[in-house]
Amino acid sequence: MFSDEGVGAHLSRLLKRKYRFSSLEHTIDILDGGTLAQLLTPVIAQYDYCIIFDCLNADNAEVGDVFFFDYEDMPRGVNWQGSAHEAETLQTLAMMDLLGDRPPVKIIGAIPARVEGTTLKLTETMRKSAIVMERAAIKHLTELGFQIEAIEPDLTIQRVADEFGQN
Repeated sequence: MFSDEGVGAHLSRLLKRKYRFSSLEHTIDILDGGTLAQLLTPVIAQYDYCIIFDCLNADNAEVGDVFFFDYEDMPRGVNWQGSAHEAETLQTLAMMDLLGDRPPVKIIGAIPARVEGTTLKLTETMRKSAIVMERAAIKHLTELGFQIEAIEPDLTIQRVADEFGQN
């Protein structure tokens, strides 16, 4: 949850507050899975489709680079080996594959800066990356048939992170 590594959790809370999603053919749930990883297996398994927001690591990538890909077609060099929780996401999805209960999964992730300490402040680079991640999610959900209305258009990821820290 701290600094840039909290981008996935903070982005999920941002989308939930900032937008209203509607569709005649689909429903949507936005969940903050935090660092629960394998404990999310039964939750993820109940869905027909899943989008995961996370930080990740990749060869030859720079801090702030954003990736959007199908889990089944993961780009070479993406290895999720960079923080205490990233590998758990990959392990969870691999375990679900073994059990045969993983829905189609899209990943929207960014390369975090490594920030020492326990701050909820995202770096400027990650705040910019979060905007790219948000736009990618909105575009993809629109392509899936969702109508999307901004109900709190000025909400920022840093404000969401700051408010999370106050609770």
